[in-house]
Amino acid sequence: MTTPEQKSGGGSVLANSAVMAAGTLFSRASGFIRSALLVAALGSGLHADVFNIANTVPNMLYILLAGGVFNAVLVPQLVKAQKNDADGGAAYTDRIITLAGLFLGVVTIILVIGAPLLMRLYLGADWYTDDHKAQLESAIDFARWCLPQVFFYGMFVLVGQVLNARGSFGPMMWAPIANNIIAITTLVTYLVVFGPSSVGGFTTGQEVLLGLGSTLGIVLQFLLLLPVLHKAGVRYRPRFDFRGAGLSQTAKLGMWTVLFVVVNQVAYTIVTRLASTGSAAGGTGYTVYSNSFLVTQVPHSIITVSLATAILPLLSRHGAAGELPELGRTLSRQLRNALAIVIPIAALLPVLSEDIAHILFSYGAGADAFKDYAPTLSVFAAGLVFFTIHYLLLRGFYSLEQNRTVFFIQCSVATTNIVAALLLTRAVPSEYTAPALAGAYTLSYLIGSVVSYVVLKRTLGDLDGRGLLGFLARLVMVTVVAAAAAWLLRTALGMINDEPTMVLALIGAAIVGALYLGMLLLGAQAAQVKELTTMVQQVARRLRR
Repeated sequence: MTTPEQKSGGGSVLANSAVMAAGTLFSRASGFIRSALLVAALGSGLHADVFNIANTVPNMLYILLAGGVFNAVLVPQLVKAQKNDADGGAAYTDRIITLAGLFLGVVTIILVIGAPLLMRLYLGADWYTDDHKAQLESAIDFARWCLPQVFFYGMFVLVGQVLNARGSFGPMMWAPIANNIIAITTLVTYLVVFGPSSVGGFTTGQEVLLGLGSTLGIVLQFLLLLPVLHKAGVRYRPRFDFRGAGLSQTAKLGMWTVLFVVVNQVAYTIVTRLASTGSAAGGTGYTVYSNSFLVTQVPHSIITVSLATAILPLLSRHGAAGELPELGRTLSRQLRNALAIVIPIAALLPVLSEDIAHILFSYGAGADAFKDYAPTLSVFAAGLVFFTIHYLLLRGFYSLEQNRTVFFIQCSVATTNIVAALLLTRAVPSEYTAPALAGAYTLSYLIGSVVSYVVLKRTLGDLDGRGLLGFLARLVMVTVVAAAAAWLLRTALGMINDEPTMVLALIGAAIVGALYLGMLLLGAQAAQVKELTTMVQQVARRLRR
């Protein structure tokens, strides 16, 4: 029997997911403008990798040092503190913020000082030859400008999770838009002052503008959360009485999460290093890989992350109360909701991969290289489905505080990714480095989704496997038919004009997408894919208001 509390919880999840999805959608849209401008300014090859790798390292290091703990462990602990502590968790929150600020501040200073040594982890041996001396020097300079982002990334996510635990989900999803606005302004200024270029190193002025602009955006998105934190009732006061203050359980849970992140980031460091060798050899590298990943992660960011972030407190309450069957049903329901959107999008991506690349990355310095993105986008599409399954299932383990189990599951993912990346990149020429790395990613999360499902089902007793398989069979059947029709139409359009302008590519993609959507919805109605038809009806009702 469904209780009023469960109904309220389910409605709250959908409402919170909608708020976060809207914020993420706008954030991703502005992020695409930023990425398109970056390709227009720097291209998609070695020249772009100089800045993109250096600017990505701070985020990778933040995730390595604190991201896993902040994202997955703190929400259940903050909810517990609010429920059980006499002060509503105020002291616990103060101690967490103080300790995190001290840790991130000290680590950031050390990283900036050690930037030349640090970059050796992420750049292949070819970067240290005389032919690439200018690019190496610029990469190190960019790293020094960008590494302070580690502190502000960490504090942004920490404050955001404090807000999430108090039921305020929107601000954390909307604040990155300000970061993207700063980045867009910086890149427009760069194009006006310096113009597009895809070769050589960077001047000091170019390094200052790009590096400082990138860091200021991260600073601003953190500062925007502070008034919201105050409005939510948090009155932060530094506290240094860490011993015996209830942080031991967080540290214990955090240990396994840190190990999880270490394994993940070791894999990503190797992938980044392999990608850098591709661009250094004149092929596809980190920029093609990361931009393709960005495109294919839009459905994940809008749908899956929004659902997972909103549902984690509810899952945690079920876990704390020992309501394992309800936890399993809730998780299975949200998994079906996510896949109802993600699988159709993943099937359409290979059909429209070249058109998408043309629309996004065919400007300025990137005009001649946009077709390089199509193979990588196509391979990442399958990985999107497996990553979505894996990501949502891990929320079940986190809600039960089984972080140790998550670590061992992620070891299988990281190991597969590393081995496959090493083998595949050696087996193909440099022009296919990025697609090979995307293939390794896809294979790793295929393994991860299978292992996480099997283990979690054993833990919970049931994940409604029969219902999930029936849903997948109906959805895949409908999606395959719609995708085949879309592919035939796209092929026909390509025969009419195999070198369309960007405008024609946009029109063609819209026509193919409209056919695909129409056939998908008709098929879903006929096959009774209720998860998809219900979402469409809800969206239609909102649009009519």
